[in-house]
Amino acid sequence: MASPLEHELKQLIIETLELEDTTPEDIDPDEPLFVEGLGLDSIDALELGLALQKTYGIQLEAESEEARRHFASLRSLAALVEARRNA
Repeated sequence: MASPLEHELKQLIIETLELEDTTPEDIDPDEPLFVEGLGLDSIDALELGLALQKTYGIQLEAESEEARRHFASLRSLAALVEARRNA
């Protein structure tokens, strides 16, 4: 069962990237967001990064190892948002 934050992030991903044929239930929180899994690409990563910045005030360096780690899955993205909220 997805946490409220994970569900919120699923909605953000779907709306930001205009994934018309995708529902929140289609996004497994532990599956990779990029290449396999949800199948996002580098352009999607930039758009998602901008949405995170606007929505949560989170800024990451696009090519950093930290960004790759946080964007690995929905669950890791939720952990980042939660950590920044509590910081």
